Amino acid sequence: MSNRKNGIIMNKIFNPQPSTWTAILERPTQTVDDIEATVSQIFSEVRKNGDQAIKKYTSFFDNVKLDNVVVSQAEIDTASKNVSEKLKAAIAVAKANITSFHAAQETATITIETTQGVRCWQEKRAIQKVGLYIPGGTAPLFSTILMLAIPAKIAGCNEIILCTPPNKEGKVNPAILYTAQLCGITKIYKVGGIQAIAGMTFGTETISKVYKIFGPGNQFVTVAKQLATKYGVAIDMPAGPSELLVVADDTANADFVASDLLSQAEHGTDSQVILVTTSKNFLTKVEKAVETQLQQLPRKEIAEKAIDNSKLILVENDQIALDLINEYGPEHFIICVKGEDFYTNGIQNAGSVFVGNYTPESAGDYASGTNHTLPTNGYAKAYSGVNLASFQKSMTFQKITKTGIQNIGNAIELMAEAEGLQAHKNAVSLRLESLK
Repeated sequence: MSNRKNGIIMNKIFNPQPSTWTAILERPTQTVDDIEATVSQIFSEVRKNGDQAIKKYTSFFDNVKLDNVVVSQAEIDTASKNVSEKLKAAIAVAKANITSFHAAQETATITIETTQGVRCWQEKRAIQKVGLYIPGGTAPLFSTILMLAIPAKIAGCNEIILCTPPNKEGKVNPAILYTAQLCGITKIYKVGGIQAIAGMTFGTETISKVYKIFGPGNQFVTVAKQLATKYGVAIDMPAGPSELLVVADDTANADFVASDLLSQAEHGTDSQVILVTTSKNFLTKVEKAVETQLQQLPRKEIAEKAIDNSKLILVENDQIALDLINEYGPEHFIICVKGEDFYTNGIQNAGSVFVGNYTPESAGDYASGTNHTLPTNGYAKAYSGVNLASFQKSMTFQKITKTGIQNIGNAIELMAEAEGLQAHKNAVSLRLESLK
């Protein structure tokens, strides 16, 4: 995109050949070489110096010196008074819908007798200690607390801690603190960025060590989460800058589509939005609508830079469109076409799908009930978005009777011997001998 007297010029691509798709669909991510060095250094210091390192980097990155990173009950009480009743009511609506959708994901114990005398079953167990990372900065994502804390509570996680960066006055956005308390989170720390992820990875004098870290963040946070996995801490997914792909035809509303594209573009300068369409006329309408709506946005400068990373792509037919979309694997995928079933049935790679002209991506971000913590950067090809199972582990159990070991014992012996594992064979042979 560039600014000209006649307005913005968006990146338009007409009928690209499949051989060019990889280059066309490249994300606007930065090189991680320098980021990795920074993250490793901070991790090393936090591991060695704990709270001292946390405070050092909070001062460095957030421009505030804190004697205590723990959010007090008094701060939470004050924050609650500073959230309007209308916003509290809106949060309550979202909380109810998110709770309903995630509670419905609970599954019963699966039990089966695979062979007479061999009973196997699977149960879910909550991850005991989880850490939630909530971005602050230009967009304090209090909605993400609902998306993470609600399923964590439903799953039954014993300990849930929350880290979020403070502002220059050393305070946390009131809506973040109100929502956290509403969701039953009592351990809240004024720590952001790499140092927050390191704190949850190793634990400090103040911050609890956790078993799994959840939550979105910038590229520094994303790399930090990936580094955390080297120290035995799990993460929800490698989630980076937000992205949205819309497929639309002449039956769609160009103003609606433009608003959806801009809703993601305003997330950050490294966000990416893409329109795929079979109609050149519709593509032109959307470009004009984006230009008009962009002028009204408070976060116009951020959205403009994100639009520079974005594409309007014209293709010949729906099959080509679907193939291209599956190759991209969008975080958010909006379908606004006459033949929507073709896309809903055919999409293989997407974090979350929004169907129809009256289903904005914003609904999933806030209040429809689905989770907005989703895989980006093509990870939708292999990762799920956050759901109830993200906070659980599947554990298998088995109980074998005398009849059961007689039924499968010989098969075990033969397989163990073929692999050269004599002790494995003996563990069965001794039992079979005792039953003769």
